[in-house]
Amino acid sequence: MNWRRRAIAPACRLFAAVAFALGCVLPAHAGQTLRVLTWPGYADPDLVKRFEQENDVRVQVSYVGSDEALRKHLASNGSINYDVFAANTAEMQFYIQHGVAVPLQLSNIPNRARQLPRFRDLQRVPGISRAGQVFAVAYTYAEMGLIYDRKQFSAPPVSLSAMWDPKYQGKVLAFDTSGHNFSIAALVMHANPFHLDEAQFRQSVAKLVALRRNVLTFYTLPEESVELFRRHSVALMFANYGRQQVKLLRNAGVDVGYVIPREGALAWLDCWAVTRGAANKALAERWINFMLDSKVSAELTRRQGLANTLAAGAATRDNDKLIWLEPVEDDQRRAAYWARILSGDVPEKL
Repeated sequence: MNWRRRAIAPACRLFAAVAFALGCVLPAHAGQTLRVLTWPGYADPDLVKRFEQENDVRVQVSYVGSDEALRKHLASNGSINYDVFAANTAEMQFYIQHGVAVPLQLSNIPNRARQLPRFRDLQRVPGISRAGQVFAVAYTYAEMGLIYDRKQFSAPPVSLSAMWDPKYQGKVLAFDTSGHNFSIAALVMHANPFHLDEAQFRQSVAKLVALRRNVLTFYTLPEESVELFRRHSVALMFANYGRQQVKLLRNAGVDVGYVIPREGALAWLDCWAVTRGAANKALAERWINFMLDSKVSAELTRRQGLANTLAAGAATRDNDKLIWLEPVEDDQRRAAYWARILSGDVPEKL
């Protein structure tokens, strides 16, 4: 209520004074907090500070390390704990279907005009629109290839099956997630990575039990993977964060190579979206617009080694097979079985 533009009846003046004293009459942004849920490297402190200063707000950033963790956070309290979040296009379909994400006012995101044509044309980006409404804007993308220690390979590995090679037992790192790991097993089996029938699902379980027995461990965050790679002289790693991990390892002085295996590499496209619980939807959209600022996007690439949607980056080879993520046949079943595989259950018990 704008007390300065309304004549206040005598009986209401006391209420107005109390409301003012309690902080109910404030500037548009003073005291506001934008709650961001995202992935490591997407919201560096100096960039967050710049947004805070430009918008006279406070930004609270929370990080996740897997799609499962992201869902768990957004499911809490009806998604009212966060205002804006980053998710890949396959996951966005889930958030749209379940009402977690809300349609965007694209006029509040003018920096979209800076994006490359394939991202600016929303019809070419799968999973972000429904019934003529847009729920997310593309931000960054990467393929999930294999990182290998050049000193331990005489030639680059050519297949995902190298992760199962007994020669590298205890020297393999994989990512701790149910969805991707079942898809990787499916690729090795020459099956559809997103739609497993019952027989293929059982075969995938057996493959993942064998993988658990061959790996050193399963990581979640990119920095964790770098520390494990260095400390344990790892030979091979499934790169869930793609070239971001390559850059981190090389910055740490590790001589690594990076390949797209012959089966193909799962590839993700991360987007920004606004939750239905956003306290200030327009402010959340300003965050998305800020992330598409040319300098901010350039810093993402410079610091993290990830491609941004504004400038053409280091392209993969023409014959590299990229497999864009899709929703899977039963994500809850994959998650339940993955938890049991990690716990040490054998295929017969599954």
